[in-house]
Amino acid sequence: MMGYTCTDYRLEMILLGLTRRLNQEDISDTERIHLTEEIRRIEAEMAGPDDG
Repeated sequence: MMGYTCTDYRLEMILLGLTRRLNQEDISDTERIHLTEEIRRIEAEMAGPDDG
């Protein structure tokens, strides 16, 4: 099992920033779509490979 790394922390902070931006009311539909896609990409990266 791998420990918690700087990369993990970095991704969490990026995800937090994107989520906060997404929750603001003054963003366009285009930016909302972009933020949602980026959040999904980062969440997938954090989940790691699917060993399923």
